Amino acid sequence: MTDPHATTPYVRPDVAQFLAFLNNLPGPRTHELEPPAARAVYVASRDMTDPPLGELAVHRDLAIPSPAGTIPARLYDAREQRGAGAALVFYHGGGFVIGDLETHGSFCAEMARQLDLPVISVDYRLAPEHPWPAAPDDCEAAARWVATSPAELGRQVTGLVLAGDSAGGALTVITTMALRDQPAAVPVIAQFPIYPVVDVSVNYASYEAFGEGFLLTKPSMTWFDGHYKPDLTHWRGAPLTGAHHCLPPTLIITAGLDPLRDQGRAYAAALAQHGVPVTYREAVGTIHGFVTLRKAIPSAQTDVTQALTVLKQIIAEATA
Repeated sequence: MTDPHATTPYVRPDVAQFLAFLNNLPGPRTHELEPPAARAVYVASRDMTDPPLGELAVHRDLAIPSPAGTIPARLYDAREQRGAGAALVFYHGGGFVIGDLETHGSFCAEMARQLDLPVISVDYRLAPEHPWPAAPDDCEAAARWVATSPAELGRQVTGLVLAGDSAGGALTVITTMALRDQPAAVPVIAQFPIYPVVDVSVNYASYEAFGEGFLLTKPSMTWFDGHYKPDLTHWRGAPLTGAHHCLPPTLIITAGLDPLRDQGRAYAAALAQHGVPVTYREAVGTIHGFVTLRKAIPSAQTDVTQALTVLKQIIAEATA
């Protein structure tokens, strides 16, 4: 029987065009590949889906020391010289299995320009070679290193802004909580989780509504979780279940057609209930992954620009 209250979700014209192209591509899907092959496909698709890097004054690789070994990273900055101030640490998405410095380079460069901040992108260890908690361990170590104003950055860091998309959104939340409980050399002054995955144990309505045909699918999410193997009884595996008091001002953005949408909504609600200043934005009519699809989905550039405008104001208020 048809639900008389059901409505067809709004899909932007450029999103519909991209989905028609994507869903008619031949060949195996992500969940039908081995992780190395899936990573290669993701990197190869970058030039088709995302704009070029664009102009920057600084674009160089870093090597971050950690207890588990060196963590590769990359510094993006629109200025060659910069005084003391905040720095943004970014954690890429990809289900904790795929994604790297290359797949998110264009977005990191865009943040560096629009926010007028140095951006340090972290190439944390990936599953299944390095299952949970390798990724959160690396992300916390990287943030603590940036907080010490290492000579490699060439500037004094006075505060951290943590950001990441999807799996990186989860790592943003987890690292922010870890640095609340055991502070780094400088404080986290803002966080920006982008369509984060914060609790896979709950079957949210958006998971059912958009789990097929909208880029991120149920089979792929099962594939990611099966490789990552998080402990869902621990807040570092399911951060929505953790403590949300005394966290910094937060901007959350989700996509209206994303199976993860309701996880972002739930996280925003949890922060608000604990008195955390939180701004929630939902990009209506678009899909998971839009921040790195700005070439394939031109309207995504507006979503990114508007979100970064809000984040820039949050940072300005935090540093005033």
